[in-house]
Amino acid sequence: MGIDWTTQLVDQLEWHWQGLVRPKLDGLTDEEYFWEPAAGSQESSSSWSVRPRGTSGAPVQAGSGEFTIDFAFPPPEPPPFTTIAWRLGHIIVGVFGARAASHFGGPAVGYDDFAYAGTAEEALRQLDETHDAWVTGVRGLDADGLARAVGPAEGPFAEHPMAALVLHIHREAIHHGAEILLLRDLFRAKRM
Repeated sequence: MGIDWTTQLVDQLEWHWQGLVRPKLDGLTDEEYFWEPAAGSQESSSSWSVRPRGTSGAPVQAGSGEFTIDFAFPPPEPPPFTTIAWRLGHIIVGVFGARAASHFGGPAVGYDDFAYAGTAEEALRQLDETHDAWVTGVRGLDADGLARAVGPAEGPFAEHPMAALVLHIHREAIHHGAEILLLRDLFRAKRM
């Protein structure tokens, strides 16, 4: 009996994403989305977030719209704390969106040219779109597609089989999703 690896890989993400992460993001408020539990002084933030254009003190403010995401290259050590907005932006652009574009014909997505969401509702819509594009692409991979080399779009993964990239993307989505849910728990606990 053969193993359907495509189904196994999709199920790895979807069991966690559909059963645990995504339902618990329903009702995310703008206050939670932008909350900085490790905020610095008024002059300097110790958190990276998504901010209205021109209001960030981060070395790099990437994005094409009214909101930008904070970055630095190379990132400082230790890296700044990241908000739910930042973590969602990372999943939307760097985890699902760019990979769906590179490998499955999705629209081009990059940190510099993405229109980051100014509301939690918009970010969740973007998240759903890029997640769905990624999962649809993975579902379309057969055994040969999973075995082929990823290619130059993925730098360190270039020579690895596509299955290795799929596993990496799923680990990223699962661990960042868990971080976001923990931040929601902390936000709720500080209100009690």
